[in-house]
Amino acid sequence: MAQDPTEEVNAVEDACFDYIHAFYKADTTLAYKSVHKSLRKTGFYWDKEKEMYSEQLEMPFEDLVSLAKRWNADGSRADDKTPKGVEVFEVSDKTAIAKVNAIWGIDYISLMKMEGKWMIVNVLWQSPPRSSIRNP
Repeated sequence: MAQDPTEEVNAVEDACFDYIHAFYKADTTLAYKSVHKSLRKTGFYWDKEKEMYSEQLEMPFEDLVSLAKRWNADGSRADDKTPKGVEVFEVSDKTAIAKVNAIWGIDYISLMKMEGKWMIVNVLWQSPPRSSIRNP
């Protein structure tokens, strides 16, 4: 049975928004729903005091869930008006690539389709860019 391309793109977007809302709403059920337990998340944080990026930071699935639980638990970091966006670059039969824009910066997301469901498996992130060579 052929896949409906619009439904597949929407499902990838939904998984990415679940990822954002896991943090914005401090709702770890959304992380369990959209992030695979084999997650590899790696990236760079801009340290304002040192005026430089951190060394490469790693965040396995368990750490992501733990952070999502507390990051905005008091509602002071994000609300319904906080910027968020998802851009889907490509969706294939079993793989997809998207970009997430959130208050913490940008995340490049790799997803895989398992048992009919899109799951985030890789995230490459950084704090809001200091500069951009090419930003379409």
